[in-house]
Amino acid sequence: MIEREEVRVLDINSEYLGTPTEVLMENAGWALAQEITSRFGSGLRIAILCGKGNNGGDGFVTARALTKSNRVRVFLALPPSEIRTPETRMNFEKVEELHKVYSGEDLSGYDVIVDALLGVGSKGEPRGAYATMVRAMNDSGRPVVSADIPTGLGSPLAVRATLTVTFHDIKTGMEEGACGEMVVADVGIPADAERFVGPGDLVHYPLPSPDAHKGQNGRLLVVGGGPYTGAPAMAGLAAYRIGADLVFVGCPERVASVVASYSPNLIVEPLPGDRLVPGNVTQLCKMSEMTDAVLVGPGLGKDPLTMEAVRSFVSLCERPMVLDADALRAVSEDLDILQGKTGVLTPHHRELEVLMGRKVLRDLDSRLESAKELANRTGWTVLLKGPVDIITDGTRIKMNRTGNPGMSVGGTGDVLSGLTAGLLSKKMMPFKASRISAFLNGSAGDLAFEKNSYGLMASDLLERIPQVLRRGLSRT
Repeated sequence: MIEREEVRVLDINSEYLGTPTEVLMENAGWALAQEITSRFGSGLRIAILCGKGNNGGDGFVTARALTKSNRVRVFLALPPSEIRTPETRMNFEKVEELHKVYSGEDLSGYDVIVDALLGVGSKGEPRGAYATMVRAMNDSGRPVVSADIPTGLGSPLAVRATLTVTFHDIKTGMEEGACGEMVVADVGIPADAERFVGPGDLVHYPLPSPDAHKGQNGRLLVVGGGPYTGAPAMAGLAAYRIGADLVFVGCPERVASVVASYSPNLIVEPLPGDRLVPGNVTQLCKMSEMTDAVLVGPGLGKDPLTMEAVRSFVSLCERPMVLDADALRAVSEDLDILQGKTGVLTPHHRELEVLMGRKVLRDLDSRLESAKELANRTGWTVLLKGPVDIITDGTRIKMNRTGNPGMSVGGTGDVLSGLTAGLLSKKMMPFKASRISAFLNGSAGDLAFEKNSYGLMASDLLERIPQVLRRGLSRT
């Protein structure tokens, strides 16, 4: 079973992997037609009710497949000029002579009615012409076959389907009482479109409201620096690149001016001392209350007092967190402090072993099982970095294979943690934030590698994140 919002993700990732939407639509329409023929035979009067989106496109293909052996009428909810996608329009033009815009016709004279009005992308109760057509189908007394899901599923006004031919997998909310008999049809979605993240995962990216004000699209606190200054700066700048509005960096006062010098965009808040210590925790807690998410770890170092301060702060912080680098070592001594909190752990292989307290083999299955175990033990999402990144919340699993060996250079992990934390600050849930950040980080690294080869630096990724983001959002 998959969430309805994941269907668009699969469509885009399928195209990314070489199986375009028009192929999936063609396969869906023919699968639906085949099921209708096998159940009801041929020589039928069939009414196919189509909307303006891809669900309607599935209906147009179905009409074309059935028209040789049946008398088919295509009813449109809206005029042809309203058809939304190129794939849907292309398939409409192939059955244009069969269509008319629905105007209250009685459907009881048809042998079979096909519901291809609204698919998984629709929300709420059908309205306008769609509502009228749903009522007409329900009042017809004839068998109704729904394409993918019944129109209006889950709302007070929904199609009462006799049969639902759903594509690829059952969707959340589908049950026999609402969908009639359910049949799953394989429409050719590549397995990797579901296993691996891709541009489709940007469907979940939270686009800003047109009337949003400064700070409403994410306020992030980065807790880092001391021995190292570049790491918290890189993480903060990555958060800006993913769309956070304000990034504050809480770092020891000894290095505050250095961190600030990396960019005027960073709002640096000095902490007394030359490294993070328990005495800084109260100030950090007050700062976190003014933000939406917190990143802890970049450049902190391993001083025992710093480790103690991290554990204290994490136990008190009430915001979603990303723990990276030295913060992972700190909490490894007491994973129980993560209970009741929410966020993302971003270990590489050695850090995973420290968190698990044991050796972990480097094959994919061992890494995957250990990441799941850690996620289940802590209740946090784990983004395990490696040649293939693993993202899991203990139940769901995604993998990422973007990226390249040139990204072994220092700082790319800080960029990844900054992207992840920036998305958390935009109110994204940890698992979805990690899916997007892993794909963007690796894809930006791949673009940087095209230009810089093995001489790429982490700062090169910062320049390419907007390009990957823009390309991905254009597909959604």
